[in-house]
Amino acid sequence: MRVLKYGANGALVVTALVAAYFLARGMPELAGTPAGAAPAAAAPQAMPVPVVGIVRKTIPIYLEYSARTEAIRDVTLQAKVSGYLQQQVVPDGTDVMAGDLLYRIDPSDYQAALELAQAQAKRDEASLEYARTSLDRGNDLATSGYLAKDSFDQRTSAVRQGEATVGMSKATVRIAELNLQNTEIRAPFPGRLGRNRAPEGTMVSNAAGTPLNNLVQLSPIYVTFNPNENELAGIQKVLLAKGKVTAEVFLPGEDEPRHSGALTFIDNSVERSTGTILARATIENADRTLLPGQYVRVRLHVGEHPDALMVPQTALGSSQFGKYVYVVGKDNLVEQRLVSLGPVDGGLVVLSSGVSEGDQVIAGNLQKIFPGAPVQPMPEEKPQL
Repeated sequence: MRVLKYGANGALVVTALVAAYFLARGMPELAGTPAGAAPAAAAPQAMPVPVVGIVRKTIPIYLEYSARTEAIRDVTLQAKVSGYLQQQVVPDGTDVMAGDLLYRIDPSDYQAALELAQAQAKRDEASLEYARTSLDRGNDLATSGYLAKDSFDQRTSAVRQGEATVGMSKATVRIAELNLQNTEIRAPFPGRLGRNRAPEGTMVSNAAGTPLNNLVQLSPIYVTFNPNENELAGIQKVLLAKGKVTAEVFLPGEDEPRHSGALTFIDNSVERSTGTILARATIENADRTLLPGQYVRVRLHVGEHPDALMVPQTALGSSQFGKYVYVVGKDNLVEQRLVSLGPVDGGLVVLSSGVSEGDQVIAGNLQKIFPGAPVQPMPEEKPQL
């Protein structure tokens, strides 16, 4: 009996010592916490997040299309006279001005033909001069009665025939001059030469239409595209109001336009199968970097969007319900707002619904926060305009 008594007292002493130890170590759950009681949850720590204010500004409204460039003038150079190609004056791919000499055909035959025509013209002029002198003498004789009327009429006819012959001779001379002139092939308009198709020494023929080269006009240049019929009314409204729709062209990979012009043509019917209409802008191409046949993007300026509410595109999130932004709500808790997107201007995007001007939009750490999470707004960053 004495042993059991001492054992119980010893157990009580050990239990008291253990409880005192854990109490000193800050573990009250073991020092006297009721069995089955849950420990208190620690409050979540606020996440530092960058925030931006809503930007209100007026932005341009654009319509953007895939497009293709097209030369205003693209001609195949051909000879108007036959002969051996004597010289290609400028090399392939040269930018030329209107009137520049491009090719020369051997002029020897045409120079000789011109000299022959000029000699025949002089001979016919001399014959006419004699006929006129004879008519003047016959006029005096006919007046005095020494020349028969029939002889006088013959002299008058000879003068008229001589005048006609001189006219024909002058026309022959003019034809010979044109043929000689056409042995030099000149640029009909400013443009760029292509690849030569007739080496020097080739026998070219005006009858066969021997192609020598092609010349294309590069500045200005057409850009053709296809607005749909729903957008046509807006484009025509701007044309009626301002008389001009500005067009800007982007080369592949460019974010800023280097070429601009104006809408100059809308076709007279809508394509039934696609619901689109052919349109064309005339674009200045002073640096001649646009070439016919290129695929580009064209942007039409069709109006202004006043007082647009904008945020950086980096502040947008995406879910199965659509695009959203996080804003700092009451007590610095995260609120999720579904938004409707409008036009993009640089790094900013228009939000047509879901936010108001005084909202603070969270612009970073979007993957680390969620609706209802506490956040610590960092000093406001100025959005990139």
